[in-house]
Amino acid sequence: MVARTAPDSDTGTVLPPSKSLSNPRGPWLNCLLFVVTVVSTTYWGRFHYTGFLANFDEPPPLGSWLTGTWYSFSILAILGTHEFGHYYACRYYGINVSPPYFLPAPLWTGTFGAFIRIREQIPTKVMLFDIGAAGPIAGFLVAVPMLFLGLHLSNVVPLPQTDIGLLSLGEPLLFQFAAWTVWGETPPGYAINLHPMGFAAWFGLLATALNLFPIGQLDGGHISYAALGSKSTSVTVIGLVVLIGLTFLSLSWLVWAILIAVGLLLFGHRHPRTRDDHIPLDHHRRLVAFATAVIFAVCFTPTPIEIGTVFSQRGP
Repeated sequence: MVARTAPDSDTGTVLPPSKSLSNPRGPWLNCLLFVVTVVSTTYWGRFHYTGFLANFDEPPPLGSWLTGTWYSFSILAILGTHEFGHYYACRYYGINVSPPYFLPAPLWTGTFGAFIRIREQIPTKVMLFDIGAAGPIAGFLVAVPMLFLGLHLSNVVPLPQTDIGLLSLGEPLLFQFAAWTVWGETPPGYAINLHPMGFAAWFGLLATALNLFPIGQLDGGHISYAALGSKSTSVTVIGLVVLIGLTFLSLSWLVWAILIAVGLLLFGHRHPRTRDDHIPLDHHRRLVAFATAVIFAVCFTPTPIEIGTVFSQRGP
C-alpha cells in the first residue's frame, strides 16, 4: 500500500536520488516494526501449524516457535515484496520515499499489512502508474508459487461427523484453479486442510485484491487515475458503492469499507492531479493496467471469511 504525504510545494520537480532518499532519523522505527511483526506472525503461525496438524479434530499441543515460521516467512515474503515493489519503483524515479513500515497485529493474521510513505507529489502519470502497479504485481508473483507449494503441502481430510464450527475461507478463482490442479475434485464430505504456507498465500491474494480496488489512494486508485484520468473519479464512487454492497453479503468487508469511506472523507474522492493529466498512457502501460484488472479478478472473493457450523454425513 502507498501512503502519500503532501509536499511543501508542488513544483513538479523530481529530486535527485541522493537528496530525495535521505532520512536523517534513520530507519530505526521501520526495523523495530519489522521485528515485532516477525514475532507476531511467528506467534500466530504456531497456532496455524497446530491447527493444520489437527486435521479438523482435537488439536495437539502447541508447537515450537520454529513451526510458526512456515506462516511468518510466507506472509512477510508476500507483503514485503509488494511494498519493496513500490519502494524500488520510487527509487528508480528519484521519488522521496520511506522504507516499508510493517504493522503487527494481535489477531490470527499476525499483521495488518505494510505500507510506505511517499513524501512528495508524484509529477507524472507514468511515474504514478509504475509506482502503483509495481507493488501488487511483485507481491502477486511471489504469492502464486507459494499458493501452489502451500496446497501441495496441504492434505484432503474428512470433515467431522458431528456439528462443528469451522472458519470458511472464500476461494478466489486462482485459488480454485490451483486447488483443482493440485488435488483435483474434492470428494463430498472432505475438505482441503490448508497448510500454513497455503493460508499465507490465500491471505496474500486477498491483500492483493484489496489493494487493487480502484478507489482513492489505494494502488488500484492510482492505476485507475493514470489509465482513465478524470474518469477515475466516477470509478472511485462506483467502487465505494460496490464495497458497501459487499458488506451485506459478508460482514468480513465491514472494517475495510469503513476505513475506505473514512479515507475518502478525509482526503476527498478525486485523485490528486499530475502535471500531465491530459496525456494518455502509452499502449504498453494500458496493457499492464488490463493485467492488473485480471489479477484483481482472479484474487477477489465476495465472501473472504465466514464462520459457520458444518455437519458432515459421509456414506459408508
